[in-house]
Amino acid sequence: MPKKKISATGFLLIITIALFVVMYAAGMVVFSDKGFAKPQMFFNLFVSNAGLLVIALGQTIVMITGGIDISVGSVTALVCMVSAFEMENMGMSAYVAVASALAIGLAYGVIQGFLVSYLEIQPFIVTLAGMFFGRGMTAVISTEMISIKNELFLAWANFKINLPIGSYSKRGKFIPAYIYPTVVIAILILIIIILVMKYSKFGRSVYAIGGNSQSALMMGLNVKKTKFKAYILDGFLAGLGGFLFCLNSCAGFVEQAKGLEMDAISSAVIGGTLLSGGVGVPFGTLFGVLIKGTIQSLITTQGTLSSWWVRIVLSALLCFFIILQAILGNIKKKK
Repeated sequence: MPKKKISATGFLLIITIALFVVMYAAGMVVFSDKGFAKPQMFFNLFVSNAGLLVIALGQTIVMITGGIDISVGSVTALVCMVSAFEMENMGMSAYVAVASALAIGLAYGVIQGFLVSYLEIQPFIVTLAGMFFGRGMTAVISTEMISIKNELFLAWANFKINLPIGSYSKRGKFIPAYIYPTVVIAILILIIIILVMKYSKFGRSVYAIGGNSQSALMMGLNVKKTKFKAYILDGFLAGLGGFLFCLNSCAGFVEQAKGLEMDAISSAVIGGTLLSGGVGVPFGTLFGVLIKGTIQSLITTQGTLSSWWVRIVLSALLCFFIILQAILGNIKKKK
């Protein structure tokens, strides 16, 4: 039987996973005395980045269609501020805050999706306007930070799920590793998105449209409707991810989640999603998020480097993967 050749997507995914393993293993060796080798350090990558993972998955879907969404950071800030304002200043329930977060995300998805798909306005322009609007509305609600003290919300935020693995203290006491409900939700969303993109008609249509929208139209696919659905799903995930982000920060303020849109885009690209569309793997986006989290953990553990080095290293990796994608694309064309 002839051996199956690894596709460009598969090759990029292997590189991404290998990079994460090498980076994390290096951290375990270099910072073993600072607890980097403990299981909790690994699970902290998921705890800290659960919201980003959900947002990056929405970004991945939009990017596969050939679009982009740079408004997700502002959506997150708006969701956090609205949630905090409703619970602390208006005395509303945490359930109302959840509903508001999802409603904000869906509203963004519907409006931006309509403008991009049916009015055929450039996604960058539409989502740039969305970014400015979201950040502006956040400031309109309050220019001061609002800390969330709602009992039910804090119960959700602080609910630990102990795991059967962990580490031992110096006295020999077993300390179990733990995660929060935000991680469980993020992993469930990841599984659902993987299944949707691989096995559903919608998922196959998204890949077809991103690869060549004219060919997809000739195949009988409703290009505009599919793009519209992709942006609605992206908006919903931005709203949900924003609320998960809020559960981590337990506050709302104007400068919150600044640059999160770049983290989401870079996570998708590092995970193997092409900026030109048609190619992307949600599972790869997970490792893109984990790489970003590992870089942050390494720099924090090191202690003397500025937090801006996270952006510097991430931008270098982003450039590397974009160049690699271009090289693989050229090789494919020549063949």
